[in-house]
Amino acid sequence: MGPAVAGALLFVALVVAVRPAASPPVRRLRLLGAGTPRASDRAEDGAERSVGAPAGRSRPSWWPDPVRLGAGLAGVAVAVLLGGVPGCLAGVMAALVADRLLRRIETRATRDRRLREAGDLPLAADLLAMALRAGAPVDRSVLAVADALGGPLAERLGRVGRTLLLGGGPEEAWAHLTPVPGAERLVAAALRSSRSGAALAGALTRVADDLRADRSTAAEASARRAGVLIVLPLGLCFLPAFILAGLVPVIVAVLGDVL
Repeated sequence: MGPAVAGALLFVALVVAVRPAASPPVRRLRLLGAGTPRASDRAEDGAERSVGAPAGRSRPSWWPDPVRLGAGLAGVAVAVLLGGVPGCLAGVMAALVADRLLRRIETRATRDRRLREAGDLPLAADLLAMALRAGAPVDRSVLAVADALGGPLAERLGRVGRTLLLGGGPEEAWAHLTPVPGAERLVAAALRSSRSGAALAGALTRVADDLRADRSTAAEASARRAGVLIVLPLGLCFLPAFILAGLVPVIVAVLGDVL
């Protein structure tokens, strides 16, 4: 009975922990108080409604964290399976370990968002450099690129531009791009330009070229790694056959002659 209950609890824990939760609404800075929302704001609102929970069905505040609930159920399953005081101690340790491991799992939506942001970053750097060369200030250039680009990276750029437009510091504004893979070079160039007054357009062009080169190198390395991984199943299939068909008869013949 104990193993069956433990297995059921582990299954429920996995379902609860892996189930995607509704993302919280994104806090956005508004331009100069109330007014007609911009096109990018309306797009962000639509994106939030699409990824969030349906209206009227948001998760209540008292509802526990799904990952923590799943880890707790996993700990209970281990405690039920082992039983006694050792089972309770092992259950506590299993719950802590499961909570740490489950929080490292990246959902598909998060992965798709991260990949799209990284893919749009070189184009955003080029567009921003073009806008700066045309004579627009940094805040207006960032907002124009956000309106033209679209997607999750445009949301971050919109926050950067609105923060700069409302008088926020460069560190506070460009920190919105920090979670994007590869954006640390763009952020460093923008901060360096804000401190020294150096031209930002040329630095952004170099950053875009470097990002494209890094993507090309990563794609080539991934293709080579895929070729190596394809060979592994073939080796696992052919190695037992080679041992049985080639080595085993020789070993049996030699042992027969010796004995």
